[in-house]
Amino acid sequence: MTSLAATGLARPHRWLRAHPLAADTLLAVLVLGLVLVGVYLGPRTAAHPPGLVFALLATAACASLALRRRAPRAVLALTAALTVVATITAHDGGPPRTQVATATAVALYTVAARTERPTAWRIVAVTVAVVTAAVMLFGPPPWYAQENVGLFAWTGMAGAAGDAVRSRRAFVAAIEERAVRAERTREEEARRRVAEERLRIARELHDVVAHHIALVNVQAGVASHIMDSRPEQAKQALAHVREAGRSALEELRATVGLLRQYGDPEAPTEPAPGLGVLDQLVDGFARVGLRVEVAAASTLPEGSGTATGAAGAAAVLGPLPGAVDLTAYRVLQEALTNVHKHAGSGARAEVALLRSADSLHLTVLDDGGDGPGRAPEGGAAGDASGGGHGLIGMRERATALGGVCEAGPRDGDAPGFRVRAVLPLQARTGDVRPLGFDA
Repeated sequence: MTSLAATGLARPHRWLRAHPLAADTLLAVLVLGLVLVGVYLGPRTAAHPPGLVFALLATAACASLALRRRAPRAVLALTAALTVVATITAHDGGPPRTQVATATAVALYTVAARTERPTAWRIVAVTVAVVTAAVMLFGPPPWYAQENVGLFAWTGMAGAAGDAVRSRRAFVAAIEERAVRAERTREEEARRRVAEERLRIARELHDVVAHHIALVNVQAGVASHIMDSRPEQAKQALAHVREAGRSALEELRATVGLLRQYGDPEAPTEPAPGLGVLDQLVDGFARVGLRVEVAAASTLPEGSGTATGAAGAAAVLGPLPGAVDLTAYRVLQEALTNVHKHAGSGARAEVALLRSADSLHLTVLDDGGDGPGRAPEGGAAGDASGGGHGLIGMRERATALGGVCEAGPRDGDAPGFRVRAVLPLQARTGDVRPLGFDA
């Protein structure tokens, strides 16, 4: 189909759409021309020419079409009445003068196209029945003349065409609304994903800063205390401070690098930390005086076994989903950081890892230590005092995987706190990705 732009009609078409009254006036002139041509150039016009009254009535009926959009039902009633009057008054022994019904057909089309379906069909049925019956009963005989049958057919088809146009407009409007709603939904989903990613990045930054800054603080305090009496140990403590600072910077660089644009060649590709580097985490705490004992066990038929020590834990537990591996590492890191922060010097922590067929169980116990700064109802492993976001972060990580994380005092009268987490290995893990990776 040739487009309007190709035929040079695009500009007139836009102008007519912007000026509906002018478009309807032009339509009225065209309809009047068709009516007069059909009447005066008909095969039997020479023997029975139409009179002046018919011409005036036809002109009035067509002229009313200029207001068809402003008052469609009034225009329909007027054109229908003028059609009946023009057909009856033209009874001069010649054929029925039903050409003026073209104006009625246009008005009927307009009403059907701009009215809901039930009302439109009632109006169409009444109009077609009344106009056709009046012309058949009071117009020139015979009542079954082909002009009368044509009047019934053309007015009925005009109503059907108007209903079809109304249905198409409603369909197009529904599609456009659905597209707008889908676009809005995509935007909301994008905002939700951005918020979730920001939350993950904030959680990563908290874990990195809380862990490494705590180590830096302790080692700096040790160095300051023994700088004069034991300079060699002070140098060693400062070396630990430098190493902890370097590790913090590397992890911060990897985390903040995620904010780069997708596809940036400088984006980090290092794997996120997991239980495979648990020994490095435990060694870091051992250098600041926190004793950590690690025990791992697996109940898998193909790889059951036990191990003591952080170095062999990953081998016993076997490969884990990336999100579970990262979450387990971060929960242990946060729990041990809180033990070191709140339990004081001389504290001891026990880490137990159990791998089953469908979940990973983590438990961190501490003996309370002898630190005077530990909160009586919180701190230690659980950081339950409400002063920080460590416990909230651990719970959110576990909940994101469909698991649970609990923290509180140890059972019975035993001193210290306990952190326990259960991470499913299959449930929802496909929807969660560790930071630093693309699928």
